[in-house]
Amino acid sequence: MAHTTGGDSSQPTLLTLSEVCSRYKLSRSILYRLHRSGALKIIKCGRASRIAAADIEAWAASLPTMGR
Repeated sequence: MAHTTGGDSSQPTLLTLSEVCSRYKLSRSILYRLHRSGALKIIKCGRASRIAAADIEAWAASLPTMGR
């Protein structure tokens, strides 16, 4: 389930790592590798890790597309 950081709609939607993994068919180790390389920002909320939906969508949009 996606989480918002409050009632204000200007706040980003935050996804759990599990949500990102299942939505984009990635492993957790790939997410951490993308984070270490600077390609993806992981936000720590106490012990929980979250990724802004806009960040993962921007990363996915930057990937090359496969042509036919």
